Amino acid sequence: MRPHVLDTIDPRALGQRLQDARRARHLTQQEVAEFLAVARTTVTALEKGDRRVRPDELARLANLYGRAVSDFVGSREPMANFAVQFRTAVANAGTASAQNALERSVQDFQSLCEDYLYLERLNGLPSRRNYPAQYPIDGIAPEDAAVDLATYERNRLGLGDGPVLHLRETLESDVDIRIFYSELPSRVAGVFAYTDELGGCIGVNVRHPEERRRWTMAHEYGHFLTSRFRSEITMLGGAYERVPAHERFADTFARSMLMPETGLRRRFNEIARAFEGRVTAAEVCRIAHYYFVSVEAMMLRLEELQLLPKGAWERLRDRGFKVREAQKELGLTPHRHDAKPLPVRYQLLAVRSYEEGNLTEGELARLLRTDRVSARDIVQTITHPLHLLDEGSIASLSIDLASDVSGQDS
Repeated sequence: MRPHVLDTIDPRALGQRLQDARRARHLTQQEVAEFLAVARTTVTALEKGDRRVRPDELARLANLYGRAVSDFVGSREPMANFAVQFRTAVANAGTASAQNALERSVQDFQSLCEDYLYLERLNGLPSRRNYPAQYPIDGIAPEDAAVDLATYERNRLGLGDGPVLHLRETLESDVDIRIFYSELPSRVAGVFAYTDELGGCIGVNVRHPEERRRWTMAHEYGHFLTSRFRSEITMLGGAYERVPAHERFADTFARSMLMPETGLRRRFNEIARAFEGRVTAAEVCRIAHYYFVSVEAMMLRLEELQLLPKGAWERLRDRGFKVREAQKELGLTPHRHDAKPLPVRYQLLAVRSYEEGNLTEGELARLLRTDRVSARDIVQTITHPLHLLDEGSIASLSIDLASDVSGQDS
């Protein structure tokens, strides 16, 4: 009789994998014990390898941890621990309190990435991954490489030379990058990580203004395109005494991606001609709003392209220029944007799993990072779209999203 696969695996190695998966889910041994209806000491023994796990127990634990059974018994190594990849950045975060906060953020980020993969597996809908090959930049000045790559990517994604108003949606739908808006420590703009299993994952600080979030997305995407196996935590203000080449590259890439030179020059020159060469702060505010970037980023970009004199932004700022007040006076209303923590596809996969009976309401709420009442509201919104009646009331709009429109109905 052939031995069961569990009898051929070192119980200590399997126990370590189970422990890592439990911690990634922020579950205690007691909570797992209650789930399995066993004593906590039994879970301890399983994780130490003192007791072999039974097939039915492993199946239940895999489901609880959002993993496939093969993650624990397959020949491949368990998922990489992001905390290890970010160890240096965490160590440089400052005080012990700051380090702990950043480490918790990294753990939460990894949990989100793994939950996305779990939902894809649960639905049988793997990532499409429209990933280009890594772009080599060795031997090229970082700034020159960044400009070339930004131009290439804009062309590849069909963005032309105008503003990219829906950057998050573009990266999620056209490239299949996983982007999460999370509450990160204030000095952290974003995080990036990649593994072959999880794909490209970006975490953006939801506490920052939307212009800053878009910059962070573009910055982290630059890292993905050139050094995707090197995880990054992007800090604000004074993270480096001397900015490393890969950070200079990512910043230049973000500028070129969000404010492409050809289109920006054309628009700036049109304004300059209309005002006989005199470009005011008001016009720069309008250009920044058009490209959906901060006024500071726009002015520094115009300085870089020598369309404004060096130091123009510093002089304007030192005179007490108030950006938000100026935008309000000019009637520049904020762009509508999606600040939802989770990608739309992630939510759709979660609701689909719930509707098909593959998730309990409690599991759905946990995956959506909310309470059960809010989870039910999300299900209602996604499965029963609403529309506004002429009299101003809201009614349910029945849409058959499964109807065939290809003309192939029999």
